[in-house]
Formats: sequence, C-alpha cells, structure tokens
Amino acid sequence: MPNDSVFDPKNQPVFTRVTNTFHTPGTIAPPETGAGKSGSLFISTATNSQNLNLLGGTVTISLQVSNPGGSGKTVYVSSFSGGTGISLSLLSSFSATATLVRGGTLTSPSAVAKTNTNFTSSNTSVMNVNSSTAAVTGGTPFLTLPLVAGQFSIEETGRIVVPPGQSIAMTVSASLSVAGILSSIANITWWEV
Repeated sequence: MPNDSVFDPKNQPVFTRVTNTFHTPGTIAPPETGAGKSGSLFISTATNSQNLNLLGGTVTISLQVSNPGGSGKTVYVSSFSGGTGISLSLLSSFSATATLVRGGTLTSPSAVAKTNTNFTSSNTSVMNVNSSTAAVTGGTPFLTLPLVAGQFSIEETGRIVVPPGQSIAMTVSASLSVAGILSSIANITWWEV
C-alpha cells in the first residue's frame, strides 16, 4: 500500500473539489481581513437610551460617515449593525426600523470616535463621523428594514462605496406604547483606501 501525501498535491489529485491543503489553501478571506491587518478598518458606534414615561415614545439614533471632498480616500462599507433594547414590566406595542441613507443632514450632530480595529496600528481615519438623536433629514433612503428587539447586522463587504464629498448614514428608531427603558444602537464598520 503506498504512503501517499495527505495534503493532496496538484500532480496527484485525489479529490475533484477544492481542498484546503497545506501547500495551496483554498480558503479565501474577505477584504476586511487585509484591511484590518493593514490598519485601515475602522468602526464607530452611537447609542441613545431613554426612560420613557407612561405613554411610551420613540428613541432614535443616527450615525453618519462623511468622506470629505479632497480626502484622497474612498470608503468601502464593511457592515451596518446595531440593535434595540427594551426593559419593561408590561406588554406593549413595539416597533423599530433601520434605514440606510445616501447623503442627508444630521440635526445637532455630535462627533463620534473612530476606532481602528488593529490595536497595534497608529493609522487614523480621515472620515468625519457624527451622530444625532434625530432621524437623518434629506438625502436618499435606499434601504429600510423592520427590526425586532435585539441585535441585527447587515454585511456589505465593500459593496457600498462612498467617494470623496459623499456620505452614508444609518438611522435606528424604536417605539414603545408604554413606560419602559428603550435603547437604539447603530454601528458602521468601513475601510478606507
């Protein structure tokens, strides 16, 4: 009985499908892997939490990444994520949505930290990131999703491209019909080249 290599070399194929071999792995990593290793992957997060009165109410958070004109960089969106949190003792009517908007304006914006996901990298993002406790006004909404309580994630893997002079925003809005603590959370992950 021959003692053939277990790594399936190309000159003696055993399988007809791609095999993860030691010499020629068939594993493909998403572009975020390389962006993270090179110190070009960033994330920003914003949260709004309120203790609602007996009649309930709405809690909104918007997060916007703006690519300044003349930045020389292009933003590739990795993912949008976030969620809604509820703490209450009564049953109520709950509804929530996440909306993605091209462009738009934030009401009373506040600057948000931009964290490099490679903790050993000294690279900083050139993007302007702001949040607001109001929905984005203007702009072009291009995706709206109904949400249930809990977390969500929309993987884009670079399919949304934001050139210099443009921006992308996400609004997460949740409503309750009775008293309780309600929170809305928004995260945007991107890399820039």
